[in-house]
Amino acid sequence: MTGSMFNAMDSKYSEITPRILELTELCLENSSIDLELYKKYKVNRGLRDLNGNGVLTGLTEISEIQAFDDADGEKIPCEGKLFYRGFDIEALVDGFVTEKRFGFEETTYLLIFGKLPTKQQLGDFASLLAQYRTLPTSFVRDIIMKAPTPDMMNTLARSVLTLHAYDTKANDVTIPNVLRQSLLLTAVFPLFAVYGYQTYRHYFEGDSLVIHTPKPELSTAENILYMLRPDSKYTELEARILDVALVLHAEHGGGNNSTFTTHVVSSSGTDTYSTVAASLGSLKGPKHGGANIKVVQMFEDLKRNVADWTDEDQISGYLRDLLHKNAFDKAGLIYGMGHAVYSLSDPRANIFKKFVKSLSEEKGRTEEFRLYSLVERLAAQIIAEERKIYKGVSANIDFYSGFVYSMLDLPLELYTPIFAIARISGWSAHRIEELINAGKIIRPSYKSVALKKPYVKLQNRS
Repeated sequence: MTGSMFNAMDSKYSEITPRILELTELCLENSSIDLELYKKYKVNRGLRDLNGNGVLTGLTEISEIQAFDDADGEKIPCEGKLFYRGFDIEALVDGFVTEKRFGFEETTYLLIFGKLPTKQQLGDFASLLAQYRTLPTSFVRDIIMKAPTPDMMNTLARSVLTLHAYDTKANDVTIPNVLRQSLLLTAVFPLFAVYGYQTYRHYFEGDSLVIHTPKPELSTAENILYMLRPDSKYTELEARILDVALVLHAEHGGGNNSTFTTHVVSSSGTDTYSTVAASLGSLKGPKHGGANIKVVQMFEDLKRNVADWTDEDQISGYLRDLLHKNAFDKAGLIYGMGHAVYSLSDPRANIFKKFVKSLSEEKGRTEEFRLYSLVERLAAQIIAEERKIYKGVSANIDFYSGFVYSMLDLPLELYTPIFAIARISGWSAHRIEELINAGKIIRPSYKSVALKKPYVKLQNRS
């Protein structure tokens, strides 16, 4: 069944009728809160105040972000640092890269168990993940291949929720069982994403349907490329850079939207599958996991509208047009620049950039790499000139990750799922931490600002 046939059959479910538009006006009229009320009642819009400080909602040992130094009570912007279980991410990456091994499995072990594995422990853990890297009989045919969609994040969420039906201990929230489920999901996320994409390409684009079974001796990064490509071929550099990407995306503190979702939903006592599906829904948003797609699309627009990629004046003009809402999606943003927490630099972007140069040389795309580097430098200057900001602005990891994925020939539809494949490690660690410490996030407080109104009987309403 082709994509057009799906659209023809299901169009009635997607139609926005005049009546819906009419009722929408009622929503807009009666659900818009006066912004001055937030100031009146000293309510933060979200979990970050006007000075950029996060609102503390809990404690965690999983990871830590540093963006400022404290000098006599004053916050001074500094080069960004990210720590996994107390270990500097730069040292972690340097360790496994120098020793020429893959790091995602080691990172997952560290995040969940709180310590670095020995060589024997790492080998045993990788073997355990390989054992879990399989799906129930007919799962691909009965679940993934039914009702295919171009939205791979929804495919992931649906697959996760359906796996609940195959688990005889699905609702058991004891730590041993949650750990088992977490390792299972970490192992099968690549299968959900890749098989979902292959099915979409087959039914919507008419491609041949190729399903490769993962190899137990391969790492997570290698298996992604092995399963995705029709000929299963990849270079060592490709696999190692994808592995670094997984490590850098695996965790980023308890305050990011999807991880906070993990804590909140876990605190209700619900099952692992429901918790992870909720976190996937959060990650899917373009303000969170979908940001690197926007970066790629922005650069494609830049390439179409700037004739000379080396002309700083032309590029600066385009960047100013972005900020003034006169270019690309007219949102007033230079995607990939700036971060909610980091000030002078995002350590993940700094690490990534070292590998991006090598990959661009292997792929013959050094001209594009120079363009990215130029935009990174100019955008920071222009944003500082054009916008009032309380901290420095620099490239974040999304700035380069989309470019890396395009050089790896990863389809756009898999960009955010790759993020999820990595972040399930962090979510798992945070869920286990939340359950062990019996957090109390379950009920935050909201203040009602609705005016009191007398009830009017139906026959008297006009």
